[in-house]
Amino acid sequence: MLVAAAALMDCDGRVLMAQRPKGKEFEGHWEFPGGKVEQGETPEEALIRELREELRIETQTACLAPVAFASHDYKDFHLLMPLFVCRKWEGMPEPVEGQVLKWITIKEITRLKMPPADVPLAAQLRDMF
Repeated sequence: MLVAAAALMDCDGRVLMAQRPKGKEFEGHWEFPGGKVEQGETPEEALIRELREELRIETQTACLAPVAFASHDYKDFHLLMPLFVCRKWEGMPEPVEGQVLKWITIKEITRLKMPPADVPLAAQLRDMF
């Protein structure tokens, strides 16, 4: 399964994380916003769509910089997840799908409880910045 994720970074260098809502696998865990890449989409197109649907923000492909990827075997599928840093978007992120949003510093990011595939991405992001 191919999933694209975003590290939305504000002007203070904080990253927006989303907490998985109740009833979903890994509920209560923090993750990078994003979602599944649908057939015929590029990861960038999927991420732009997911950010619009999940957070009501708009961005463009030129604003997405690929920085890392995760490859993880879950029980029923294998996940490949590219992570893009995004520093420019329009709108104020708001939780559309019942998730809790939190801005967190890069130094604190690895302290969050995350799904397994997000853990190495958080560490790589922390080490880059």
